[in-house]
Amino acid sequence: MSAWQDARTQWKDDQAAFKADQRAVRKTGKLPEHLGPPPSGFALLPWLLMGMGAFSNLFQGKTPNPWIGGLGLLAFNSLYIYVVFRAFVREKREARSTRGALIAMGVVTSALAIVYGGSWLLFFPLLGLAAGAIVRGRWLGRTGIGLSALAGVIAGLRDGWDAVNVAYGTFLSTMVTAAILSLSEAVRELRAAREELARRAVEKERLRFSRDLHDLLGHTLSVIVVKSEAARRLAHRDLDAALVQVSDIESVGRQALTEIREAVTGYREGSLATELDRARSALQAAGIDPLVRQSGPPLAAQTEALLGWVVREAVTNAIRHSGATRCEITIEGSSERVHTRIADNGHGAPSDPPPPLPGIGGTGLKGLTERLAAAGGSFEAGPTTRGGFVVTAELPVGPTEPLEALEPTEATEATEATEPMEAMDASATGVTGTSAAQAAVKDTAAAPGTVA
Repeated sequence: MSAWQDARTQWKDDQAAFKADQRAVRKTGKLPEHLGPPPSGFALLPWLLMGMGAFSNLFQGKTPNPWIGGLGLLAFNSLYIYVVFRAFVREKREARSTRGALIAMGVVTSALAIVYGGSWLLFFPLLGLAAGAIVRGRWLGRTGIGLSALAGVIAGLRDGWDAVNVAYGTFLSTMVTAAILSLSEAVRELRAAREELARRAVEKERLRFSRDLHDLLGHTLSVIVVKSEAARRLAHRDLDAALVQVSDIESVGRQALTEIREAVTGYREGSLATELDRARSALQAAGIDPLVRQSGPPLAAQTEALLGWVVREAVTNAIRHSGATRCEITIEGSSERVHTRIADNGHGAPSDPPPPLPGIGGTGLKGLTERLAAAGGSFEAGPTTRGGFVVTAELPVGPTEPLEALEPTEATEATEATEPMEAMDASATGVTGTSAAQAAVKDTAAAPGTVA
């Protein structure tokens, strides 16, 4: 009775929601999200009217041993209600108690049909309906054929050729009920999957926007800080160079506004050619002789974006830590994969690298390893036996995974590591002499904590 009350309350709530959707349809003209209340055991209760013939015979005294018939009728109806109300929840439907109740229904139905025959044979289609509501998968066909054969044999012993109708009705009720309920369940699962996909799409877009905004704002603020310090230090020695730095701050701010607008609309993409130009300019400003070689077919935008991250990270590390005088950037592509190698002649990796920032997820090299692995590529970095530091990366020409599928934890310190390089790039473009740009770079490297 408690389960009955809960199901009845849920059914009333579903009906009220459905009526509210219908009223909204009449006002707005749009189709509702749910075209009807979800099915429940109440949808299968009206079929119990098929047993009205047996109940009528029992009530009119046409049934011998009426107490046995009455108890059998009560047992069948109770088991039927118990089974059909558990058919719409997967855990309850697959429970042993439900299967046991279905087997008990089969025993009661067979006993009543053998003893009384006639209208009592109509309980077999009801048994098939309950079985179709419970059984799924490969056992459905076997169950339907088995129940139909059992109904045909018992009905044949009692009523002769009318057994064909009973067997056919049992098989049809089993298979049709199972097909309709399976389709309804599939529709509910598809609707739930669509809602989950929509939720994940919104979440992924939020992560994309937060990651891009973090990158852009961190880069912009770092450049502004670096150039402000450079302007302050140059103001006493060279006022014109300081004014150039101030002008660059204005240019960086305008460019950042444009990039933030592009990030909001989702159109920001990395360009490998642009990154190579910036790397060449930054290396020259730091007093490192750059050598850039690129060959191979055109690359997909996502592949270029990933390689741009590799170039930015490797060049930034070379400028900040290597003490090198020469840096070679080689990009060689084939029809299937592209290979990138950045090598310098410095003293290798820093002896005491900075710890990862909270919430970022690791060092820049680790972040690049995760990004390239997610795209079906590989990444390696380390010192060489002859001195210097080498970074190698290999990617498919077309990435197997979209960049936006990366988790925000993969936007590692590689983002922060690129910020000083961008600052030096902007410095090199506006300073009148190489010495002023190098002074800005050295001042930045010598002042810890100036870069976010």
